[in-house]
Amino acid sequence: MIISGTRLDVMRFVGEKIDASVDEFLKPIETNWQPADLLPDSTRESFLDEVKLLRESTRELSYDYVAVLVGDTITEEALPTYESWLMDMEGIEQGSTAGWTRWIRSWTAEENRHGDLLNKFLYLSGRVNMRAMEVSTQYLIADGFDIGTGKDPYRNFVYTSFQELATNVSHRRTATLAKQAGCNQLSKICGVIASDEMRHAKAYKDFVRQIFEVDPSEMMLAFEDMMRKKIVMPAHFLRESGVKIGQTFSHFSDAAQRLGVYTTYDYIEIAESLLVDWKIDTITDLNDAGQRARDYVMALPGRLRRIAERTKVPTLEYPFSWIAG
Repeated sequence: MIISGTRLDVMRFVGEKIDASVDEFLKPIETNWQPADLLPDSTRESFLDEVKLLRESTRELSYDYVAVLVGDTITEEALPTYESWLMDMEGIEQGSTAGWTRWIRSWTAEENRHGDLLNKFLYLSGRVNMRAMEVSTQYLIADGFDIGTGKDPYRNFVYTSFQELATNVSHRRTATLAKQAGCNQLSKICGVIASDEMRHAKAYKDFVRQIFEVDPSEMMLAFEDMMRKKIVMPAHFLRESGVKIGQTFSHFSDAAQRLGVYTTYDYIEIAESLLVDWKIDTITDLNDAGQRARDYVMALPGRLRRIAERTKVPTLEYPFSWIAG
C-alpha cells in the first residue's frame, strides 16, 4: 500500500500501532533494571567495602578505556537534547500522552538510566575528575547540536536506527574489555546498557521499515540524504573547558579506534546491516529519484571501505581533563 499524502499522514499511519511497539521494544518500569541494582547499596553496612572492591577492580582499565567510558557517559547524559529534537518532529502532538509522544517519553525514560548508572560508577571508581566531566556534560547540553535531520521524522528515524546500533557496538565492546581487565561489575553494566540499545535500534529500524512500505521513494531519499551527510555522532560535539567543539571528539575517536571500541569499519558494517534489514535492493515502486538514491546507498559501503583502508589511527594518547591524576 502506498500512501499518497504528507509525512504527517504517514506518521499517523505508523503511529496507529505505536502502543504495540512500546510493548514489544520497551520494558515495564516496575520490572526493568535500575542503576541501584548494579551498584553498591549505600544502605548496607558493607557499602564501603563494596566501594573499595569496585575501586580496586578499575585499576587495570587503560587510560584510553577510561577516556572512552567518560565520553560514552557524557553522550548518554545529554538526553534532554535527544528528547527535545524527537519531540519537535513533524507528526508529534505536543502535550499528548498517547501515540508518538508516549513512545518518545517511554524511550527517554529507559535511556535516562544509562547516564545515571555510568555516572555513579565513574564517581565511585576514583579514576575520573568528575568536575571536568560534568563541565563537558553541561557544555554538550547547553551547546546543543545539529544532526542534519530537521523536523523530518524519516531522517530522524534513519539517524536513531544508526545511532542506537552504534551505541550498542560501543557498550558491547567496553563490556568485553572490562571483563578482560577483571572488572566484572563494569562489564555487566555495559552489557545491560548495550542490550537496551539493541532493543531500541530494532524499534527505530521497524519504524523505517513500515515507512518504506507506504512511502518508499521519499524514505529512500531521506536515507540517501543522511548517508551523504554522514551520521554525525553526538560525541562529535564534545568539548572540555577551554577546548573548541570538535577537538575533544577527535582525540576521543582516536582512543575508541585504538581500543577497537568503535571504528570506521563499524560505521561501514552498520550501514551494510541497514541495507540488509530494510531490504533496500528489493524495494519497488521507486520513482527515478528514489532509484538513484538506492544506487547511491547500495554503493556507499564499498566506497567507504576503500577510504578506510588508507586511514591510519594516531597512536599518541591525549591528556584528557576528565581523567584523574
